[in-house]
Amino acid sequence: MQQAIEKLYGKGLMAMSKLLKNKIEEQSTKLVGFAQRLVQTQSYSGNERAIVELIKAEMESLGYDEVIVDGMGNVIGRIGDGDVQIMFDSHVDTVEVKSPSEWTVPPFSGEIVDGNLYGRGSVDMKSSIAASVYAGATVKNLGLLEGKTVFVSCTVFEEDCDGENLKHLFKELALKPDYFVTCEPSGNKIVTGHKGKAQIAITSHGLSAHGSAPEKGINAVYEMAEIIQRVEATNKRLSQMEGDRRTLVLSNIASTSVSLNAVPSSCEIYLDRRMVLGETEEMIKAEMNNIIEGKDASWVIGTIERTSYTGMPITYEPFHLAWKTDADHPLMTRANEAYSEVFEDSPLYDYWDFSTNAVTPVVMGIPCIGFGPGAYKMAHMIDEHCAVKQIIEASQFYSVLIATL
Repeated sequence: MQQAIEKLYGKGLMAMSKLLKNKIEEQSTKLVGFAQRLVQTQSYSGNERAIVELIKAEMESLGYDEVIVDGMGNVIGRIGDGDVQIMFDSHVDTVEVKSPSEWTVPPFSGEIVDGNLYGRGSVDMKSSIAASVYAGATVKNLGLLEGKTVFVSCTVFEEDCDGENLKHLFKELALKPDYFVTCEPSGNKIVTGHKGKAQIAITSHGLSAHGSAPEKGINAVYEMAEIIQRVEATNKRLSQMEGDRRTLVLSNIASTSVSLNAVPSSCEIYLDRRMVLGETEEMIKAEMNNIIEGKDASWVIGTIERTSYTGMPITYEPFHLAWKTDADHPLMTRANEAYSEVFEDSPLYDYWDFSTNAVTPVVMGIPCIGFGPGAYKMAHMIDEHCAVKQIIEASQFYSVLIATL
């Protein structure tokens, strides 16, 4: 076997790609079966222990050189010890199923119907976990890891706190890979980047008074009313700007009063702002200042506090600028080669509207791309499902990408 592999190295990428593709295809039943077990394991944000244990056991059974669960509860497997380091990341948590009776296929059955794996997380993003875990093991088993280290991370609490998981993981393990692939669903297209995100809380301030004498108080909700109109007007203006679409959405509102018989003393709204390339922190600050100008109000980044299943507190500051990897970057070049080998066609590209864990490596200066099975519009939806064919092809792509680097 070793002599055959050494001959393949001499024949170039085409021969190695064929070998990897065939090997993934040979073990596709185990690969897809693992994806099914992942879907069958409920893993809402903050309750990921069971699925982390499942992934850890699978990595160990596949011969990963090292498998670690960090203090936050993220699990990461390592294969190889070469100088070139590449990481594939998927989050293990999912949003909750609110109406299971509305699903055609039970949301935690992991059933395959008409060539599609059904269930919560099948797209977002348990199919990617299976594909990446098996890709790493396949490259190792075929002896194609010379000079490389592969990390496969499966991270927690992404749905609420994207990037905080990796921030902790990188710090605890003193890790900074050379290349990073976020395995979020892309329909198996190469994703060059994604929009930025800012989540902002605006609070208007009033003066409490009894409901029978409202003139003695200042109603914070009335103070907020004009601010809300400004938010709507700002979103309309943003939607009319040239170039990529940017948005501003009011996603929550609440008021505080001493009782239902009192004038509210404060009112808070929560905003979701999606940013495009070129927009800066200073621009967003100016936009928020204009929205509250002349009103008794203030704004802050809408900090989120959570606790991981290990008991570790998580503090998340949701402000991330948009990013994009240049078309001529070496990582893109290798991804293009891997795509052409696997799909025997010219690469297809996409750019995500949503935010991912990649916000952390991007800030660290680590080159990133996205690639994963499943249509991302199916994420969080009733009857979420992923084509089994895409799961297998994604694993082939990951394995060939490793071989090209």
